[in-house]
Amino acid sequence: MEQFTYHGRELELFKHAVNWKRYWTSMIRPFVSGRVLDVGAGLGATATYLNNCHVTAWHFLEPYERLLRQNQQQRIGENRLASESFQAGTIADLPSDKIFDTILYIDVLEHIDNDRLELERASRHLRRGGHLIVVSPAIPALYSEFDKSVRHFRRYTRQSLGGITPARLDLIELRYIDSLGMLTSSANRFLLKKDVPNLGQILFWDRFLIPLSRVVDPALSYKFGKTICGIWARTT
Repeated sequence: MEQFTYHGRELELFKHAVNWKRYWTSMIRPFVSGRVLDVGAGLGATATYLNNCHVTAWHFLEPYERLLRQNQQQRIGENRLASESFQAGTIADLPSDKIFDTILYIDVLEHIDNDRLELERASRHLRRGGHLIVVSPAIPALYSEFDKSVRHFRRYTRQSLGGITPARLDLIELRYIDSLGMLTSSANRFLLKKDVPNLGQILFWDRFLIPLSRVVDPALSYKFGKTICGIWARTT
């Protein structure tokens, strides 16, 4: 972590993508309950969209202390969750007796070099009957200057993400979403070649393409999309 200074520029930009956040969170919210571990929590936006009446506690785990402090400051007085805790570090820093009902990797796993080991470690902190959820960029051919600038090691396919399923877990859902968003990602990859999209691009995608993707994705049986969503359950 010391070799790379993460500024979180895209977090500030993508906070404007409210339709997108409502879309993907609507898919995974039924699996979010109990004690939640938010790995790579960033500025805490995930908790804002995924908090529900079945959540009893939220643990923000973030390796970059500047983002963690900013998250803490933003949440003071908001009183969104019954119980909140904050920790600087990674999954490897958690005590072995810390067990959760839900573990989230939202736009995080692609930043981790050894993703297989990461999920294996996470599975040790998941209670029986709990869920591990990953939302990450998809389609390796779309890997762009933006991915490189924010230190993404990869973009996933169904085969590559499903292939790192931990031994303790069963894969229960794996789907692509945002099929029309592939158009903007392709344009950035092959034409614009920008390391960070601008606000206008974010708003166009969020306001016009996301509502269309919500209609088109199920019609395509979730077989195409620039993002992949995986959900695992611990049954043993």
